Amino acid sequence: MVLFLGVLLIFLALFIVFSAVGGLSAERSGVDRSLEMIESLTAHPDELVKESEQSFTVRVLEPLLDRAQGLGRRITGADQAERIRQQLERAGNPTGWTVDRVSSGKIVGTVIGLVVATYFVLMLGLSIPIAILVLVALAVLGFFAPNIYLFNTAQKREESILKELPDALDLLTISVEAGLGFDAALQQVARNTDGPLAGELTRVLQEMQIGRSRSEALRALGERTKVQDLKSFVGAMVQADAVGIPIAQVLRVQSAEMRVRRRQRAEEKAAEVPVKIMIPVILFILPCLMIVVMGPGILGMIESFSKT
Repeated sequence: MVLFLGVLLIFLALFIVFSAVGGLSAERSGVDRSLEMIESLTAHPDELVKESEQSFTVRVLEPLLDRAQGLGRRITGADQAERIRQQLERAGNPTGWTVDRVSSGKIVGTVIGLVVATYFVLMLGLSIPIAILVLVALAVLGFFAPNIYLFNTAQKREESILKELPDALDLLTISVEAGLGFDAALQQVARNTDGPLAGELTRVLQEMQIGRSRSEALRALGERTKVQDLKSFVGAMVQADAVGIPIAQVLRVQSAEMRVRRRQRAEEKAAEVPVKIMIPVILFILPCLMIVVMGPGILGMIESFSKT
């Protein structure tokens, strides 16, 4: 027993000695690393100052967006990326919006939707089924928020193109009949008009300058938008260019047709006004009129019956 205790104490002493030596060496290595770090910072103070002067966006938000962008690339397939690219074309390629930016925006929107949903669930103390429904709804809304924005932007842009098209065709027809060529007339219209249609005509001219044929540039113009009037105009111009019909005659017919369509759309919207105004009249105006007209009589009847 005594021999066993002696051996145990010897091993314990050796363990303490080796631990002390290892601790000293680890402490020494830690001190050495700290000294090396201090020397590197003092040797390169400008780099430390530049890193500390960077904004919160550069230090935190951009790395997070890069990670979200990588995750968005993995989630978004090739077909989905092509659909996003078509939506960007319809929306006019807003500044700073790319396929990768939209994909990362889906991830960020989903996270924001989950955070907002969690906040409302905790604040309102909702039950578990309703809480799950709110979480799923806001997450889905955040995921599709970039698509909704692009869809609304594209709708407004196409409505603006539809409004500008008849006047642009009138100016184009006048320019061609005055003696200008079709390309020069397009440049004249793009220079003297504003809005998305002028930008599209400028893009057509740029594509023609880099080597694309007139037919290809016009077909690309029709594919970038879903405005049927613009598609019919592009089809007529491409056919006239292929067959050899005088462009001035085709433009005159197209301009007259566009004016007729614009008048028909105005008449259609005017005919929709009575139907659209019926709902607010029935729900809001008529109840107020009934209260104002019949209210005093009802109050008088209640007072007379209460006296009897």
